[in-house]
Amino acid sequence: MNTQDREDAVTLEILETIDSRSDVSQRHLAERLDVALGLTNLYLKRCIRKGLVKIKQAPANRYLYYLTPKGFTEKSRLTAKYLSISFDFYRRASESCAAALRACSADGHTLIMLCGVSELAEIASLRAEEEGLEVVGTYDPSSERTRFVGRPVWRDFPNAVAFDSCILTALDESGELYSDIATRLGPARIRVPDVLGRARSLGAAGPQARSQRKQR
Repeated sequence: MNTQDREDAVTLEILETIDSRSDVSQRHLAERLDVALGLTNLYLKRCIRKGLVKIKQAPANRYLYYLTPKGFTEKSRLTAKYLSISFDFYRRASESCAAALRACSADGHTLIMLCGVSELAEIASLRAEEEGLEVVGTYDPSSERTRFVGRPVWRDFPNAVAFDSCILTALDESGELYSDIATRLGPARIRVPDVLGRARSLGAAGPQARSQRKQR
């Protein structure tokens, strides 16, 4: 997500929150956005300056925020934008996972381990069923979950059950996770869906990433 996309995402969150609750406080907005109060104030002032939000003082030193007609229009535009992005991601991710799974099948590999708990892993699990392959579970050293899509999640690689191939499904730090798995298995048993960007995934996980893991 580039800088403009991040700003649009924050703006949409602010507009949606104010639209649903006019007496929202800046502290509540900060908690909703999961950012510092000062940064929330900055984003809110930007929305006011753009004419998307109006502010009115209420009793007890409180403030009420309202969406302007321009604010409603912008909220609709950003909502449509992100729905479009979501559908486009699902389509590309579905096609990409199917291609990776077909490559596993061509190698005679039928037992698949997913690497990374994510929306991409959910899509890969669904496509695996369609391709007649079995997902045995998910390896994710950073996940607190014990089960995902009805199957076990392993934080420690040696605990995983037998499998034939891995599908990289991590959306965050995918390069580092690839490096972790490649060190254990070699690259031949790992498939990377094109939607992740193979060169970017591998490039993010060079010797520096391996060095960082050794220091942990």
